[in-house]
Amino acid sequence: MNVELIQHFLLWSLGINYAVLLVWFAVFRGAHDWLYRLHGRWFRLSLESFDALHYGGMAVYKIGVLLFNLTPLLALLLVS
Repeated sequence: MNVELIQHFLLWSLGINYAVLLVWFAVFRGAHDWLYRLHGRWFRLSLESFDALHYGGMAVYKIGVLLFNLTPLLALLLVS
């Protein structure tokens, strides 16, 4: 496996992961009440807990994307 292939893979992975994050945010923002009712069938959550969990989940996901996609990509770009 060469460095260009890994860079290409990490770039695509970064794009796909940010697309997932943007879709998650868009659905959370646009269909908030529907999403809350849907999750309310499975879990007993207050509205504040529901919002905090989604916000925290998005933050953890974003940090994971930065750690596992962007940082290795930048390191490879700096070395090559």
